[in-house]
Parts: sequence; structure tokens; C-alpha cells
Amino acid sequence: MNNTSEKWKHVWITGASSGLGEYTARKLAEKGCHVSISARSEDKLAAIAAAHENISAHPADVTDGERLKEVIAEIESAYGPVDLCIFSAGAWFQSSIKDMNVENFQKTIDVNFMGVVKSMDAILPRMLERRNGHISWISSVAGYGGLPNAASYGATKAALIHMAETVKPELEAENITVSVINPGFVRTALTDKNKFPMPFLMEPKDAAEKIVAGLEAQKFEIAFPWQMVWILKFLNHLPYWLYFKLIKRLV
Repeated sequence: MNNTSEKWKHVWITGASSGLGEYTARKLAEKGCHVSISARSEDKLAAIAAAHENISAHPADVTDGERLKEVIAEIESAYGPVDLCIFSAGAWFQSSIKDMNVENFQKTIDVNFMGVVKSMDAILPRMLERRNGHISWISSVAGYGGLPNAASYGATKAALIHMAETVKPELEAENITVSVINPGFVRTALTDKNKFPMPFLMEPKDAAEKIVAGLEAQKFEIAFPWQMVWILKFLNHLPYWLYFKLIKRLV
């Protein structure tokens, strides 16, 4: 048994039917962890689980808090306490204010932000009772500051970063580790919708390796690729007049 499977015998990942959630699940399963995966797509989950003996499928929509609680009861009864959670479910809609769609804003908030809140609500009481665990969620470098055509998506990702910063001291006082994962562009079904250049685009397998390595190191922020991280962090330390001038040129 390797160090990863000794640390995390049981992992729960939401949004695991594709993209980062799927590849991270496969990576952790290869390392000997049992990985319980959840998403809306039963067929995709079943196919992933059928390909690896360490993965089990437990369909759930992260907007359904009661179903998430049922999943936690099921998987902990079958595979023991969840040691690590990765909340990976996400939604993206282009958010040009000129073509504002209130429904898309609401869907993005419901999945990206409230989906994490409801997932935490399902697992945290058990982790707090045990005084043990590691929770993490996928945010984005888009949460560092405002970017064009990402009003709803970027706002939810900024909220996730803020929430991670807020809950970290309180939860770590209870021996629960908190990590926020901030990827740049990763080739997934979501980014396939983009009709603009995506600098430093990463393959999901490479991104999953960085996520697992960062979680193993118990990093608070796991951010990549470094070029995109540093460019956006630099931009967001500039005064607004210069920030908007540079953003306008990029657009």
C-alpha cells in the first residue's frame, strides 16, 4: 500500500463523469484509494467504475442536497469514512452583459457555488464528528479578478476562493484540511465550448497529476499552469486604471 492510499483510503469526487473529476478519480484509484464518484450521468459513471476495481459509481446532482446526504450514507456504509473530498462539478455559460441571461447566471451559481455548499453540508458533520478529513474544490484562476464574458462563471469562482480562505482556519482547528484548486485552461467538455484562444492549455491527465500532488502536499492553493497563475495574479495587483487598460487590449 502506498502513502496515498494509507492517507486516503476512501475518496469522494463530485462532477466525476468527465474532465478533471474523472481523471483525478482514475489517478487516485491507480494509487490504491477507493474512489466513490458522483455526477448526474449514470451511464458515464458506470463506464468509469467498470474500468477500475477501486472506483464505484453513485449518481447524484450537486444541486440536490438530500440526494448528496443519501450518497454519503451509502458510500460510508459500504467503504468506510470518507477521508478526502474533491468537489469538481461545474457549469459554464458565456456571460456577455449585452446578451444577459438571468437563467444562466442562476444555473452557474446553483452548480458551481451552491453545489459545493450542499456537498460540504453532506459530509462535514461526519468529518467534524471524527475530527479528521480533507476537503477541496475546483475553483479557477478566473476567480482572481474580473475577465470579459465571464461575469457569472468568474463570480462563482471568486466566491469559492473567498469561501476557502474563510473556512480554512475554522476547519483546520478541527483537524480538517482545506484546499482550493485553481486551474487555468484545461481541455474538457466545458473549454471545448470556447471560441477564443486559450493560452497554456493543459491536458486533463496532466492537470489531474498536479491536483493529486498538491493534495498530497496538503497545499491550501493548488494553482496551474504557473504562467497563467502569475500573469493573472500580477494583473490583479495593479491599480484599476492600468488593469482595465491592459484587459481592454487583451480583448
